[in-house]
Amino acid sequence: MTSLLSQFVSRTDFESYEDFQENFKILVPENFNFAYDVVDAYARDSPEKIAMVWCDDYGEERVFTFKDMKYYSDRAANFFVKHGIGKGDYVMLTLKSRYEFWFCILGLHKLGAIAVPATHMLKTRDIVYRIEKAGLKMIVCISEDDVPEQVDEAHMECGDVPLKKAMVGGKAREGWIDFRKELEEASPEFERPTGEAATKNEDICLVYFSSGTAGFPKMVEHDNTYPLGHILTAKYWQKVEDNGLHYTCLLYTS
Repeated sequence: MTSLLSQFVSRTDFESYEDFQENFKILVPENFNFAYDVVDAYARDSPEKIAMVWCDDYGEERVFTFKDMKYYSDRAANFFVKHGIGKGDYVMLTLKSRYEFWFCILGLHKLGAIAVPATHMLKTRDIVYRIEKAGLKMIVCISEDDVPEQVDEAHMECGDVPLKKAMVGGKAREGWIDFRKELEEASPEFERPTGEAATKNEDICLVYFSSGTAGFPKMVEHDNTYPLGHILTAKYWQKVEDNGLHYTCLLYTS
C-alpha cells in the first residue's frame, strides 16, 4: 500500500483545469474519522511508513511511523478517558510544536472530543475567556513561557470550574497531571467506539478561536469532514508527495 488518496477522491489525474473542474469530487465516507480512517489505516497496512520527522532547537530528533502514531494516540485516548474526557468535551492544547500535540489531537479525534489548539502567548484574561466560552474540561500545555502560571491564575478566576490541567515536561506542579508519565502508563490499545459513542461526519472535532481583531474572538468550528477538504490544500498549494518530506510548522493561533 502506498497512498489512501484514491479512496477519498474521484480521480487523481486530469488532462486540463476544465477536466478537473468538471470531474473532481471528494468522496466523503460515512462517519469519517481522520485518526481511524487515515492514520490507523496506514498503521495497519503500512506500519513502517514514516508519518512524522520531528526536531527541536536543542538537537533532539524523533522519527515516528504510522504504527507509532497509532500506538501513542491510543495511549492518549486512554489518558483522556481516565481523566473524564469523552465525546463532545473541549480540550485546549497549548503545546507549541511539541510532538505530543499530534498524539493528543489524534487521541481526541478517536474519542469524539474537541481539540482547541491555542498559542502559548495567551494571557490570563484570554484563557478565562476560552474556559468560559468553550466550557473547557481540560488544558494540556507546555511547562515553560509562564503558561502553567497563566492557566492557574485563569482557573482561580473561574471559581469552581472542574478543569483538569496536564503539563508536558517540566517539574511537578501541585494540582497538575504529568502528561508524559501518564501517557507511558496508559494502555496502547483503544477500540473504536460504536453506537452512540461513535463519531459522525457532522460532529465537531476541532475549534479555533479567531484573532478577535473586531470584538472578542469567535469560535470557529470544524466537523470530522474537515481534513478531507485539505486534500486540495496538500495537492495544489503545499505540493505534498507520497513518501516526500513536507515541512509543517504549527501555527500559534487561537
